[in-house]
Amino acid sequence: MKSLRYFALFAVVAVVTALPVTAQPANVWQMQESGTTAGLRGIDSVDGTNGMVAWASGTGGTVLRTTDGGAHWQKCAVPDAATDGPTLDFRGVQAWDAQTAIVMASGPGDKSRLYKTEDGCRTWKLVVENTSKEGFWDAVIHPRETYGDVKTPNYVLLVGDPVDGHFDTRDGTILTPGFNWEPTLSLCGARPGESIFAASNSSVVVSGFESFILATGGKGGGRVVISLLQQYDPRKPCLSAEVPINHSNESSGVFSIAFTDSVMPWKGVAVGGDYLKPNDSTGTAAYSTDGGKTWHSSTAPPHGYRSAAQWSESLKLWITVGTNGSDISRDDGKTWQPLDNGNWNALSLPFVVGPDGRIARLNPGAIPPGSVSRPAVKP
Repeated sequence: MKSLRYFALFAVVAVVTALPVTAQPANVWQMQESGTTAGLRGIDSVDGTNGMVAWASGTGGTVLRTTDGGAHWQKCAVPDAATDGPTLDFRGVQAWDAQTAIVMASGPGDKSRLYKTEDGCRTWKLVVENTSKEGFWDAVIHPRETYGDVKTPNYVLLVGDPVDGHFDTRDGTILTPGFNWEPTLSLCGARPGESIFAASNSSVVVSGFESFILATGGKGGGRVVISLLQQYDPRKPCLSAEVPINHSNESSGVFSIAFTDSVMPWKGVAVGGDYLKPNDSTGTAAYSTDGGKTWHSSTAPPHGYRSAAQWSESLKLWITVGTNGSDISRDDGKTWQPLDNGNWNALSLPFVVGPDGRIARLNPGAIPPGSVSRPAVKP
């Protein structure tokens, strides 16, 4: 999302770091040396919770890569380094292996771009550049999950803020030479004051080939928009469902959605709130038991605004992170228990990233076996 929501996210760092930090369970997140002070919002663990190969991205044209589980993070070549690459903000990264990845720059107009590397980030090629002055890209997803029948292993979905009243969606096979990445303005119409948050690259999930579930924010947002195989029936409008998460102003709404994929209908969680009020836990989480068709408020929400959430199949719990810490849920999002008071932006287990080059790896053995005391935070 552009304007206020794009720039004000950086102001949260000062608000959160000024708060007192209470005692936390030891080493839940084990800090790693990233070698950068960039604000990181993109993270992708290629081999899931094994976490040997992972990519991260952020401000200042920053892209990072590890091939040893985070023991060492390599700073990659900056895309378009000779021109304006160092000014780009890479809010999303998705990777196939240690050699192949894409990064998405978020920004107004042509500051939204997609690059790819096939040589371990030594060189980058521009895939597509946003040509609309109204445009602002928010998330890029290469689905590994089995939410639906993803027929093409290189399939990628790119989503952005509304253009001409409809969400900007582009998809295709990223490794196909000469693929035409022109916008496909689907029938997913946007309401006045509605947009998408580019906070953690997790505002959309792919639910099948050319089908997706998109989370929105702003005064007109606070819902999920569901696209269902529109290429087969372009006359069919998108579905939508209201999500009981705070969306009272431009800085609030649903920031992240995630689903399990082991049992149908998929269980899901949505998290968000107001990023300008990081310690306000009101209206920060909801859950769905029917694949996103209906949503219910969490009875014990996370202890503040949250920008990313993910299901851990190995741990059988949900984890959500934000600028004043992280929380877990063992009952599919109905109630949440705090883990720490760290400052985080995005999540791809076992890794989490945040401002000032913060990268950490989850230590599963340090997760409390039951409920823990809620840390003291300012109202």
